[in-house]
Amino acid sequence: MYPTPMRKAPLPAPCQAAATLAGVAVVYDCSGALWLPDCGTLVFSDLHFEKGTAFGEKGIFLPPYDTRRTLRMMGEVIARYRPKTIVSLGDAFHDRRAEGRMSEADGASLEALMAPQRWVWILGNHDPEPPARFAGEVHEEVEIGGLLFGHEPCASGQWQVAGHMHPAAKVVHEGRSLRRRCFVSDGERLILPSFGAYTGGLNVLDTAYKPFFANGFDIHMLGKLATFRVPRRSLRADSQSVMFRG
Repeated sequence: MYPTPMRKAPLPAPCQAAATLAGVAVVYDCSGALWLPDCGTLVFSDLHFEKGTAFGEKGIFLPPYDTRRTLRMMGEVIARYRPKTIVSLGDAFHDRRAEGRMSEADGASLEALMAPQRWVWILGNHDPEPPARFAGEVHEEVEIGGLLFGHEPCASGQWQVAGHMHPAAKVVHEGRSLRRRCFVSDGERLILPSFGAYTGGLNVLDTAYKPFFANGFDIHMLGKLATFRVPRRSLRADSQSVMFRG
């Protein structure tokens, strides 16, 4: 089991960006997690545990330590906020056999992270069945703190917070380009960035986002020590196709 990170006070701005979503106060953390301060809820999306070992089985050899890194990043964020509730917004496990490939040490670390608070699993397209080992509430969608959470956004549904799309933004400044994960929202609906160590991203200018944000959207881009709003005019499409499998 990995050491539990020391408890820390929440980071000050600009590491966090405060916003309002459907009238509810939310905080975009620079880690990619979402914080609901009024109800003490912390949300992670698209953890994709054991993606590295899944690729290894297909002959694509990546260092099989993504689960360990993801758990450590989660531990740091949990220690900052000390939540009452944690929501995993779907695709926590990369496939149906991922739980079985997880090492005993990683499994024990996840159990330790889960133990102190209410834990909610949202089922995703990669993990449509509840985990066998890791206890917690299981839902296809759930309402917490005045917001409705589900894994996949849909054009006509009532969802307000979703994942699945792995949003990323690209900006160009003084001839240099930067591409990072991001939060994308129109003030009523929000799609979270993926949190997993080996997860990629789909550019927010892709037409796949149009059904969800007919009237435009705002972007909050993740930096190493900051979350910052990016004007729409600064966004750029990818020059070539970037592989994405949500």
